[in-house]
Amino acid sequence: MDRETRLKRLQFRAWHRGTREADFLIGGFFDRYSPDWSGEEIEWFERLLVEDDVDVMAWAIGTLPVPQAFQGPQMDNMRKLDFIDATK
Repeated sequence: MDRETRLKRLQFRAWHRGTREADFLIGGFFDRYSPDWSGEEIEWFERLLVEDDVDVMAWAIGTLPVPQAFQGPQMDNMRKLDFIDATK
């Protein structure tokens, strides 16, 4: 699958999580950072989307420790929470 199609599928999955809070967190993160992602970073995000939303949100806000598999610069960016548009 080409990069553009892959990212479009990921965008849909990121914005259709099941709760508005998860949509804003995961979808907002995707919209802010995905244009610059490498292939490895796309794979990281694909793996993240398999995880339960409550876990991803807890890692992002710091109420649960981040598993080793998700630690690194991308999770650091997610934990900043500076990409969420609170006006929506």
